[in-house]
Amino acid sequence: MKTYTPPEVWTQDEASGGRFASINRPIAGPTHDKELPVGKHPFQLYSLATPNGVKVTVLFEELLAAGHQGAEYDAWIIDISEGNQFGSGFVEANPNSKIPALMDHSGDAPQRVFESASIMMHLAEKFGAFIPETPSDRTEMFSWLFWQMGSAPYLGGGFGHFYAYAPEKWKYPIDRFTMETKRQLDVLDRHLADKDWMAGSYSIADMAIWAWYGQLVLGRLYDAGTFLDVKSYKNVLRWAEAIDARPAVKRGRMVNRAFGDDLSMQLRERHDASDFETRTQDKLQDNEG
Repeated sequence: MKTYTPPEVWTQDEASGGRFASINRPIAGPTHDKELPVGKHPFQLYSLATPNGVKVTVLFEELLAAGHQGAEYDAWIIDISEGNQFGSGFVEANPNSKIPALMDHSGDAPQRVFESASIMMHLAEKFGAFIPETPSDRTEMFSWLFWQMGSAPYLGGGFGHFYAYAPEKWKYPIDRFTMETKRQLDVLDRHLADKDWMAGSYSIADMAIWAWYGQLVLGRLYDAGTFLDVKSYKNVLRWAEAIDARPAVKRGRMVNRAFGDDLSMQLRERHDASDFETRTQDKLQDNEG
């Protein structure tokens, strides 16, 4: 790898490559005017089925499965590859232009909520669900939730970017972020050695961590399972499989999904529980045929 000498003042190199080069930019704010659609339910989610998006749709589906009918929601797809996150309406919902973003219409005035952990906390506290009741478990749960928020960028923006998305394979960044990803998996594996869940009962911390690290050890991220030897993290794998088997988690994975070979797992928009039976991409294509 050629040694890079940083300039005195950085400027954007329009020729820089990478899978997401066309939508990355060094400034914030909208690039175009586009209002967000609004459906019939109190909660309007604007997202995509990346790990951060899956966290929230899994929580919504778990809330509904637990009987919280007030958690009904509309989920609208935001195609980040097309720059939908830079539309004016989305930037109003999340000035950081990252999915997911939530508009809560259940109160006196619409409330925007952005950052996935903030959305999860907002919903869990509103419905009094998936947060442990005992103070010690509650504190432990929040520690692990924020561990995920601080750690996952090393997995996604670090390891995932350089291993799967960068225009060239460079040894130094791949080695650096592989080492950190495996250290994080070891942190989880040691913690889960004598526990079923991250903190007391099944919680939003489990959902958030599973969306990244659970799916990683299940072979769904970056095609890197063999490279990372994920099967060696037996406690993480046991925990990940237990969460993966939950029906609400499967539904949450389907919402706002627009990629993958299995069209039956793609529910690009979700507006009613019946959509899982009638509106997946395989069903829509059959109807069109």
